[in-house]
Amino acid sequence: MDNTIFSRRRAERFAQLLDEANGARRHHVRSRVDGQLAPLVAVGQRLSVDPPAVEVDQDFRTGLRAMLLATAEREGLGSTPAVASEPTATTARGRLLPAVTARRARARGAILVGIAAGAIAVSGISAASENAVPGDALYGMKRSTERAQLALASSDISRGQLFLDFARTRLGEAAKLRGDRIGYSAVLDDMDADTRQGVRLLTSAAVQRAESGSLDTLNTFVSSQRRAVRGLLDGSTRVDRDRTHRSLLLLDSIRERSDELRAAITCGLPAPTASDALGPAPSACPGDR
Repeated sequence: MDNTIFSRRRAERFAQLLDEANGARRHHVRSRVDGQLAPLVAVGQRLSVDPPAVEVDQDFRTGLRAMLLATAEREGLGSTPAVASEPTATTARGRLLPAVTARRARARGAILVGIAAGAIAVSGISAASENAVPGDALYGMKRSTERAQLALASSDISRGQLFLDFARTRLGEAAKLRGDRIGYSAVLDDMDADTRQGVRLLTSAAVQRAESGSLDTLNTFVSSQRRAVRGLLDGSTRVDRDRTHRSLLLLDSIRERSDELRAAITCGLPAPTASDALGPAPSACPGDR
């Protein structure tokens, strides 16, 4: 069987049920998927009667609008079909096809509305999960939102900056988990992993562009992050202090790498061929040897 056909029929039936729920004429023919679609229809009704009071971030709103416009253009929503110069096709039973086309367009529109409503609802949950820490019910949503942000980032520099933002977020979570040896260590592991990912992307961008703007971003991050990480040492246990020092050593290594790359760019060295967890590993300038 063609799964596309059945998916289209489900979408058309969903649009039909939404119409009925909003007061349109009811159809006497029932479908086997009505029971599966009933919860979605109920959600649609609740959203139309009592829309959630969610403050949507402007960047999220812009990205969502672009996605919906692209989907609408791809699906042909809002465009007028060119039927004036063509005869109206009919089915074997003589029914006019434009009615089917209109129903499909309505179904696609319903899907777009569902996407928009779902995205806005998810954004509300994401806002509620901002203060979640490992072990909280909404922590998975928090991390999923971060992955979505990475997927929507437009460049390696943007992704690198996002990873550094996530490392700051992990630091805030670690401050709440001091005394929980396993949880604290795991969050700092994640923080260091996010840090390395961001550093690798930004140092690679600096080398590819032969400019130090990305390195300035790294140095600013290291300075502020190092102060905040050192703050975790106050009143911590020996085990937590040992783990915290490992993160401080990583930040020291990042600053050292940033300075080496800046010097290499300044003296015009070719792009390094060697790399490691922090990205390109440059050679020393001739005067430094």
